[in-house]
Amino acid sequence: MSNELKNTTSPYLLQHAQNPVYWYPWCKEAFDKAESEDKPIFLSIGYSTCHWCHVMAHESFEDEKTAEILNKYFISIKVDREERPDIDSVYMSVCQAFTGSGGWPMSIFMTWDKRPFFAGTYFPTKSHYGMPGFSDLLIAIVNHWNNNREKLMQSAEQIISHLKNAKSYDSTDNEKLINKAVQIFSSNFDVINGGFGSAPKFPSPHNLMFLMLYAKQNQNSDIMKMAEKTLLQMRKGGIFDHIGYGFSRYSTDEYFLVPHFEKMLYDNALLIIAYSAAYSLTNNKIYLDTAKKTAEYILCEMTSAEGGFYSAQDADSEGVEGKFYTFKLDEIIYVLGQGKGKQFSEVFDITENGNFEGMNIPNLLKNNNLITHFDDEMKKLYEYRKSRTKLNLDDKILLSWNSMMIMALSMLFRISHIEKYLTAAINAQKFIEKNLCNSLQLFTSWRNGTHSDTAFLDDYAYYITSLTELYNSTLDMKYLEKAEQFCNESIRLFLDKKDSGFYLIKTNDTELFINPKEVYDGAVPSGNSIMAYNLVRLYQLTENEKYRELTEKQIAFLSSQAGDYPAGHCMFLIAKIIYENPPEHITIALKDESDLEKVKKDIPFFANVLITDKSEKYPLMNDKITYYICKNHVCLPPKNKI
Repeated sequence: MSNELKNTTSPYLLQHAQNPVYWYPWCKEAFDKAESEDKPIFLSIGYSTCHWCHVMAHESFEDEKTAEILNKYFISIKVDREERPDIDSVYMSVCQAFTGSGGWPMSIFMTWDKRPFFAGTYFPTKSHYGMPGFSDLLIAIVNHWNNNREKLMQSAEQIISHLKNAKSYDSTDNEKLINKAVQIFSSNFDVINGGFGSAPKFPSPHNLMFLMLYAKQNQNSDIMKMAEKTLLQMRKGGIFDHIGYGFSRYSTDEYFLVPHFEKMLYDNALLIIAYSAAYSLTNNKIYLDTAKKTAEYILCEMTSAEGGFYSAQDADSEGVEGKFYTFKLDEIIYVLGQGKGKQFSEVFDITENGNFEGMNIPNLLKNNNLITHFDDEMKKLYEYRKSRTKLNLDDKILLSWNSMMIMALSMLFRISHIEKYLTAAINAQKFIEKNLCNSLQLFTSWRNGTHSDTAFLDDYAYYITSLTELYNSTLDMKYLEKAEQFCNESIRLFLDKKDSGFYLIKTNDTELFINPKEVYDGAVPSGNSIMAYNLVRLYQLTENEKYRELTEKQIAFLSSQAGDYPAGHCMFLIAKIIYENPPEHITIALKDESDLEKVKKDIPFFANVLITDKSEKYPLMNDKITYYICKNHVCLPPKNKI
C-alpha cells in the first residue's frame, strides 16, 4: 500500500508514504481533485523528528478505519514544515487564531481554494480531556460541509479577514524597547534553576545573546549573571547530552533535567554561538568546552560526506521517547565495571530508582564541578548506547539551518583558533554554492541530489549572515562581496517598498491568501530580525549609505512591531544595540599579503574588520602591521598590536 508521497524526498513525507490514508503532497492535482469531487481538504503539517506527529500518525493515520473516513470524504495533504515554511507560517497563524496556540502536528481543514475553516493540533483517537476524538471530528466536519457549508465559509472569511487586518503595534517609546525587554526577562528569571518562566524551558540562545550584549554595553553584572546562570544550568542538565554531546530541543521541566529528546541543528548552532560569546566575555573555559563539545557532536553525527549538515535526530527509538539516551544503573556498572561505574554514577546522578520514568538521564545538576575527567568512560558509554538501539536521522539539508551552523563554526574558530571548525564552515558554504544555489537564486532544501523549487526570506537572510561571518573569520573579501550581492537580491525579492519590512515569500510568488511578514523571534530569530542585523553589519563594514537608510527603515518597522512584547524580538534588539553602539572598527594596514595569516588570530570575537594595503590614509607605523581602531565613537592612535 502506498500513496502519492512515495515519490517525494522529504523524510517526513516518506514516513507517511505507506499509510492507508491516501496522502498527496502540496500540489495542484490535490486541489483540483478536491474541487472536482466537491470535498474539503485535510492539511496535516509536521516534521520528521516531532514526537506528537509520530503519536498521531500511529493512532490515526495508520488506522484503517480513520483512513477510510479520510479517503472517502476528504482530500488529504501532507506538508513538511521545514521544506515549506510559507505554508507552515500562514496556517500556524490560522491555528493560533482558532485555538489561541499552535504546534505540531498541525491539523487544518480548508476549501480547495486554500481558505481554512477549522484548525487544531494533535487530536486523540477518542475524545478525552475536552479534546474531540479525531474520527468524531472528521464526521462532524463532513456533516457541516454537506449540510451547513455557508457557516463554514463564514468562519473561513472571518479568519482570513482577521489575519489580513492584523494590527501592528505603534510604539511611541522606541528608545525604551531595550530596557523594557530587560525588565521582562528580569521579572521572569528563575534564580534557582536558571532560565525564564516555568516549564517547559527553551534554550532561546538569541535571548541570552541579547542579555549578554546588553550587560556588556551597560556594565551590568546582574544581567550577565542571569545569562550565565542559564548557560551553566543547561550545560549541567539533561538537556545537554553528556555522553554524545549536543543539546536537545527543550526541557520539559524547570530544572533543565528532562529534555524533549529530539536534537535540532538550529538549536545547536545558536547555542554554539551563545557559548562562544559567553567565553569571549568571561574567559570561563566551561563555555568554550561546551561550544567545542557541541561542535564535535555536529561534526561527528550531523555532517554529510559532501559537507552539508543534516537537520535533526529523533526523540524516539523503537517508539519510546528518550530510550536511546537513558540508562539503568546496572547498565553503567556493566559497561564501566564496578569501580568506575559507581564513580561515574555518583557524579552523573545515576541511581537504582532513576530520575526519569525509572531510567536515568546523566546530568550534573547536583554537582558543582563541571570538569569530570571521564573521557574514556564517555567513549565506552557512547559506543554501548549506539549498539542498543538507533535514532532516526532527518538527513534533509536545509539552507537556513546550514547557514546558522556556518555562522556558529566560524565564530567558534575565532575564539578557539582550531582550524577544523573553519574548514567545516567553508566546506558547508561550498556545499550550498554547489547544491542550493544557482547564481543569486537560492533553494530551501536538498536531499538525495534534489533541491526544492524555491527559497524564502529566511534562506537569504541567514545565508547573508553566514557569508559575513566567514568574511570575519577569513578576512577574504569574496565572502563580503557575496554577502552584499545576496543582500541586494533579498531587497529586490522580499522588501515591502511601501510599508517597510520583508515578506516571507517572494513578492510576486505567493499562492496563499496572505504573504506574512514574520517578525517574532521564536525558536530561531525571524527573517526580519536577521535582515536588520545584516543591514547593520554590512553598513558598518562597507559604509554604503544605502544600507544605512534601509537599516533605519527596518529598525523603525520592527520597533513598531516589538512594542507590545519586546522580549520576543531579541535579535532585532541586538541589531538595534550594535547600530546605536557600534562594535570596534579595526582597519589593518598590511605590509604584504603574507601578513594576513598573522593578523587573523588577533581579531576580537565581535568587531568590524577591514584589510588594506599601506597607503597615505593608512600608513605603516614602524614599518610593521598597523591597526587603526575606532570604538565608542572615538578613533585611537594607530598601533602595531591590538
